[in-house]
Amino acid sequence: MNPALFAILLVLGLLAFIIAAIILAIFSRYFWLWVQSVMTGAKVSVLDLIGMLFRRVDARTIVRGKIMSTQAGIDDPDLTTRSLEAHYLARGNVPQVIRALVAAHKSRQITLTFRGAAAIDLAGRDVLDAVQTSVYPKVIDCPPKGSAVPFLDAIAKDGIQLKVKARVTVRANLQRLIGGATEETIIARVGQGIVSAIGSADSHKVVLENPDMISKAVLASRLDDQTAFEIVSIDIADIDVGENIGARLQADKAEADTRVARAKAESRRAEAVATEQEMIAKIEESRAAVVAAEADVPRAVAEALSTGRLNVMDYYKLRNITADTEMRQSIAGTSTTGPTNPTRTPAS
Repeated sequence: MNPALFAILLVLGLLAFIIAAIILAIFSRYFWLWVQSVMTGAKVSVLDLIGMLFRRVDARTIVRGKIMSTQAGIDDPDLTTRSLEAHYLARGNVPQVIRALVAAHKSRQITLTFRGAAAIDLAGRDVLDAVQTSVYPKVIDCPPKGSAVPFLDAIAKDGIQLKVKARVTVRANLQRLIGGATEETIIARVGQGIVSAIGSADSHKVVLENPDMISKAVLASRLDDQTAFEIVSIDIADIDVGENIGARLQADKAEADTRVARAKAESRRAEAVATEQEMIAKIEESRAAVVAAEADVPRAVAEALSTGRLNVMDYYKLRNITADTEMRQSIAGTSTTGPTNPTRTPAS
């Protein structure tokens, strides 16, 4: 045999062996999955399985999801092998989506398509929990369990505090699940509605006699708008009477007014003391002026005598009048804090 021909046949044989080994390995890996799809009518071909290998898609997850949907009788034209692969490559939860579709189909009350379920799953929501909540309504505590505040505090118009605990029954709205607000928004809105309803009551006794008025007022506010839920009912689980906030506020106001009045009185007293001290200072200043004036009197008398403007007889008459005045004051018991006796003989 020609050596060149022998070499070509040898290479071809090796290639055929390698291809056969690869085909056998692939067949042995996906044989049972292909058999299951054929037996259940899932319509997953061998080429699809080989394509999943190269696209790095978990064929077992895709085939099981397709089988589950087929066995459940889901007739959705968008639910194909390629769409399941695309959702898997988008890092979606394929088994969760299929379970949600099966649950919605079995309930016969919920219309859910594969596109809608895939969009909800890729949005980060638990689509299966949403379907279950839509079939079986969910109860939300307001305030939630484990909260730092066990009751909602509200004050009626008469100033009495009421502590309320409510339970909200909600049903998931699949049409508003994407972009809709979550449970925290429902709890916040219900709490706001309860506080508003109690605050509009004239007396806390009215609320205690008819707690249903709170539920009616809150439900009439349409608190489930733009949320992923529909509020079925709001039930008042517990209501207690708290403190008299109105009386406490009035007492605090009276105390504050008293402190303000005391501060103003203290300010006026300080102003009066300052005015008194100012007047005392003026009196002392006047006394100093009087003393200075009295010191000039003897010098003026001596100068008048030396110049002849005051004769001796007038001087003695002035002394007699001064002595008579002092005697009368002494008899009457009045103070003699007046000017010094001007008739005192000046020093020569």
